[in-house]
Amino acid sequence: GSNADLPIVGGSILAHDHFQGGCYRFAMEDAICMDEYHSQAYKGITYSRLYWPLSVIRIKGVNRVVMAHFAAKVLQLWKNYEDPSLQLSSHTGKIPHNTITPIARMRDGVYELDLVLRNNRTSEERPFGIFHPAPKWHHIKKENIGLIEVMGLAVLPSRLKQELDEIANALQHSEMLKDHLQIHKPWVEELKQRYGDEADQAWDAIIHHEVGMIFSHVLEDAGVFKQEEAGQAGFVRFLQTME
Repeated sequence: GSNADLPIVGGSILAHDHFQGGCYRFAMEDAICMDEYHSQAYKGITYSRLYWPLSVIRIKGVNRVVMAHFAAKVLQLWKNYEDPSLQLSSHTGKIPHNTITPIARMRDGVYELDLVLRNNRTSEERPFGIFHPAPKWHHIKKENIGLIEVMGLAVLPSRLKQELDEIANALQHSEMLKDHLQIHKPWVEELKQRYGDEADQAWDAIIHHEVGMIFSHVLEDAGVFKQEEAGQAGFVRFLQTME
């Protein structure tokens, strides 16, 4: 896989071109395909929307050269694609906003290429990015969503290791949050309301679960076609431009 090549949605690829590889099995690998289209112009190629928080096109085929040409076509189409109804703008003047995060693998003798559609446009209301973690999640994750996060593994700031332990301890003993933990106060108050006395001795497990839920929302925020009717209809409209 590789990080995308634009700020906000990219990563260290901005410093030098490189790929990342390995044998770790990410959750996205096991995501199901929602539909299947057969390319008319590129023999043997099928492609689908992936059931995943971000907007992913999964391409399959046995000829990797044909797949590469098809993927290059998808990238070029996406670079200039716009849908004002979904806040999708491809450029501000000559500044590009659309790109992809690509991930490749082989499964049972078939090549798979996941193209994650990204957009790095900002606005006055969302200066960190329209398709970026919402401000309410910044106490957990404010940083860019790169290749590893895209595939479902949360890369969280190191400060959280101590902060989350301290929060669990404060909840366990009904103590006030320390000053440096005030950034988490609205979230902690919500947890107390939802779990209350039922939490008993389980705050460590609850916090672990709830951080995972926040990460899933972070990935949804980074999706250009949201997981609701209008967003998925927009996704299908883009797929229909690919032939």
